[in-house]
Amino acid sequence: MTDPDTPNEILASVKAAKEQAATVADKVARETRSWPLAKIGLGVGIGSAAVAAAVLFANRPTKK
Repeated sequence: MTDPDTPNEILASVKAAKEQAATVADKVARETRSWPLAKIGLGVGIGSAAVAAAVLFANRPTKK
């Protein structure tokens, strides 16, 4: 009989696959953690300027 504590090819490949999956998961987590804040800030700034312009346009006096 074989000793259950002795690793074989199947257990070694499972361990390698788990390590590779953990490495890929860490890499994806690091890449998605850094958001493009400059682009988001620019978009928010342009959006708020558009809303302000719309409010000023809507509240302007009308000529009769």
